[in-house]
Amino acid sequence: SRRSNARAGAKADPIYRNRLVNMLVRHVPRNGKKSLAYGIIHSAIRNVEQEMNNNPLSIPRQAIRRVTPDVTVKARRPSGSTYQVPTEMGSARGKALAIRRSLWASRKRPGRDMAPKPSIELMDAARDGGNATRRKEETRRIAEANRAFANPRLYQ
Repeated sequence: SRRSNARAGAKADPIYRNRLVNMLVRHVPRNGKKSLAYGIIHSAIRNVEQEMNNNPLSIPRQAIRRVTPDVTVKARRPSGSTYQVPTEMGSARGKALAIRRSLWASRKRPGRDMAPKPSIELMDAARDGGNATRRKEETRRIAEANRAFANPRLYQ
């Protein structure tokens, strides 16, 4: 028998009592070191709090909202040639992609220590800057260029 709710929602972070923080933490680890990931994300949020002097959770929320894409491109191969077909993206998938991209951009930043990188990237993204935001805009440009292959209802 199938369960009605196959996907359980993300749990809240134990310190900040926030689901988004926990989602960030769960995407950080390499080799399963979640306690290290907690340290990295919590120190990043503390850095944001010191820099911005306001609610520390509003900045990551705003950053993820700015990085979340609404359109993505999927490769389709009808009759031999490959097309990049623009498709709309659901909110849950968009948020997961935004979190992955912001952490990808954090890792790409120069410097050895990971702890300050997510805080800088989140603050940049909240101000509509940073690599993750640029990646979103790039994807949107590609989707715009290939809108001829899209479902006609998508662009109206």
